[in-house]
Amino acid sequence: MKIAISCVPSAGGSGVLATELGRMLARRGHEIHFVTSTIPHRLRSEPEPGIFFHEVRALHYPVFEHTPFMLALSAKLAEVWKNHKLDLFHVHYAIPHAAAAILAREMLAPCKAPIITTLHGTDITLVGQDASYKSMVRFCLERSDAVTAVSDWLKNVTESIFEPTKPVHRIHNFADHELFRPHPRDPKFLPGDQGRKIFLHVSNFRPVKRVQDVVRIFARALAQGVDGVLVLAGEGPDLGIALEEADRAGVRDRVRLLGIVEDVSRVIPNADVFLFPSDGESFGLAPLEAMLCEVPVVGALAGGLPEVVEHGVTGFLHAVGDVEAMAASCVRLLTDPDMLERFGKAGRQRSIRLFSVDSIVGQYEDLYREHARKRGCCCN
Repeated sequence: MKIAISCVPSAGGSGVLATELGRMLARRGHEIHFVTSTIPHRLRSEPEPGIFFHEVRALHYPVFEHTPFMLALSAKLAEVWKNHKLDLFHVHYAIPHAAAAILAREMLAPCKAPIITTLHGTDITLVGQDASYKSMVRFCLERSDAVTAVSDWLKNVTESIFEPTKPVHRIHNFADHELFRPHPRDPKFLPGDQGRKIFLHVSNFRPVKRVQDVVRIFARALAQGVDGVLVLAGEGPDLGIALEEADRAGVRDRVRLLGIVEDVSRVIPNADVFLFPSDGESFGLAPLEAMLCEVPVVGALAGGLPEVVEHGVTGFLHAVGDVEAMAASCVRLLTDPDMLERFGKAGRQRSIRLFSVDSIVGQYEDLYREHARKRGCCCN
């Protein structure tokens, strides 16, 4: 099939999932067209067969107070459909991507362009509940040919808030277990901290990630005798808040900043424990990648994370904000080598069993085939 994928091209979970899905589909022989403002984060290293990139350029004109990106995206989607004779659009996020695809389909009439919309979280839990956008999100759900959500938790929230007339399909996120795998700690990774335990957090540092709690957990573990460093990978609006918290807690000298990492599969295996105290994660792609690298996860019992991390088996989950309990769990793991190894191996086994590439990508392919049959196009 020929599929256009539109997403936020950043290092956030939705962009990563959309990009990895496109890569796996291309490896299965499909032709994938990314229609985004910039090349997606995980495609910046080198070209890959079967993958094409189409840049969306929004017009900057004095009459527009705000750059009309959604209109530019709609026009580009319609253009790519015509030029490449696509089979369907797969858009990630209701606003602006699904709205843009719906407008593109109207521009293509009488073509029938199937639209698959995947919900990732904040498009429902934050944007979708804003009074000025709620009706638009509902419109996008109803006008999409199929809607998917990345966890049962997000599926249930979506159905509760919007009461869609068509089913929401739960298709979990996935990660490549061949790419994300355990390996001995690289002696070149933080060479000045050899022998210390590594606490790792990877995110886009938005408020939902509760990065102050990441620092507080780490500081309490240090106070209980763990000799460690906190590694923060990524960039975002709350990174400065995390560093301010580290200053207040007196642990700033134990914090290591990596910035945006092009290939986190090279970083995660060096960690001893992965911190993820987010208060409303729709799934938890970074924790899944950590588990594949046999790194136990300590996080919050919230959102879709309990569908990924099995408490007491592959990591520990506690109430949102309970940094004392999370710190205690870190200490348990880091002072018991047998438990640390057992949890790590269990995490990789669970991840491969439930969130494998073949299983998850196959579910998307089945959905594509079902709706591509409805395709009709005057562009051929």
